[in-house]
Amino acid sequence: MVDLNKIYTSQRTGIQSKKVSTDPRSEFQRDFDRIIFSSAFRRLQNKTQVFPLPGSVFVHNRLTHSLEVSSVGRSLGTLIGNFLVDNYKNDLSSESLNFYRYDLSNVIASACLCHDIGNPAFGHSGEDAIAAFFEKNESELKPKFSEKEWHDLIYFEGNANAIRVLTHQQNGKAQGGLLLTYSTLSSIAKYPCEAIARDKKLVHRKKFGFFQSQKDEFRQIASHTQMKMESSEPMIFKRHPFVWLVEAADDICYNIIDIEDAHRLGIISHRDCHEVMYSLVLDLQLDDKQRLDTQLDKIKNKNNKISYLRSKLIGALTKHAQENFQSQVDSILNGNHDQGIFDAIVEKSSALKEIISFSIDNIYNNRNVVEIENAGYNVIYELLQHFIPSTLKDKNLLRKSDKKALRLVPEQFTYVNGTDYEKTLGVIDYISGMTDNYATEMYKRIKGIEVGMRI
Repeated sequence: MVDLNKIYTSQRTGIQSKKVSTDPRSEFQRDFDRIIFSSAFRRLQNKTQVFPLPGSVFVHNRLTHSLEVSSVGRSLGTLIGNFLVDNYKNDLSSESLNFYRYDLSNVIASACLCHDIGNPAFGHSGEDAIAAFFEKNESELKPKFSEKEWHDLIYFEGNANAIRVLTHQQNGKAQGGLLLTYSTLSSIAKYPCEAIARDKKLVHRKKFGFFQSQKDEFRQIASHTQMKMESSEPMIFKRHPFVWLVEAADDICYNIIDIEDAHRLGIISHRDCHEVMYSLVLDLQLDDKQRLDTQLDKIKNKNNKISYLRSKLIGALTKHAQENFQSQVDSILNGNHDQGIFDAIVEKSSALKEIISFSIDNIYNNRNVVEIENAGYNVIYELLQHFIPSTLKDKNLLRKSDKKALRLVPEQFTYVNGTDYEKTLGVIDYISGMTDNYATEMYKRIKGIEVGMRI
């Protein structure tokens, strides 16, 4: 079994030697604060979670989603940390006893906080647009890249981009990115393999977790946290044990909270929303029917009724996730586990299967959601079309229009002496970091839909 004393570390990216700190916070609490105060995290406040950001009716964006996932993750980290202390205390050093009792929760909370930090504007449609741009321009662009680099581009992935956002040194900025601990970084690596090793049949290779540009950094992350190597070529690792908790917290939140948002927007009726959530509370055996009815009768406001059911469900699912992790702890720690914690809960709950099916039919395929996905796809695609060809042109062949386009890309994203791959990733860094509003505004201006000076 993996050595629980060696799967975490306070060592940070970009820092070669550890100094004695007088900071009252632990190293893992500092990770949380670094993420909270980062500009990449702040930009999540204007990135779509599921629904178009509607103004007067408040629904979740990527930032509020990440904060809520972090809250659930902290609870799971505390529960599992105490479980590991109680069951493996004879195998743990005094430092490890302290880590699992007091700091595992901070690692999981920090990882949850930044699990979506690499997602572009407009969510998955933004990811699809980036991948599709390169796929549709294959004949012109593919010869400029190696096979592995090309796979990074045609399968662009927000999870891999998160590792880049958190570790990459942009022009003129500090080495090591946000300088997070390797523990936090390993905890967000749901797919610890390179793009060419993707395999949709395997849970840890369904997508990919790092670009070729971050391959060496990821090797360091894996080494410092004792991630088990499955293959050196292509490079594939088993998931780190902490990843399962981060993934579970994310799955719990979006599967429940998206329904609450749909109710607030009137996309689904109060009756339908109440019925599916009420049935799930009973199915998860969190509360008996009489007690649940008594509590709901005391609440008159419809939104508050749904909020009450949502809170009950998140609490119940967190408890089930804890129990599932504990029952599968040996396979998780040994790197042999092959089913998501939330997926295992779904497998045993007919009501949870129903709520997921209901969400697909009534929420994710709702016309408003589909419209914003189409619009977002086109915005991101057209921005790439505007910048990438000019970026990859020989400087001696640049037209005035190319030079004007390149002047719009901020200096920290330009790598004039880099390879075509590095130049391309610089543009993707710029575009994927845009908020929904900023991307839409730039699209309108470069397409001539809006013309005029900004003051």
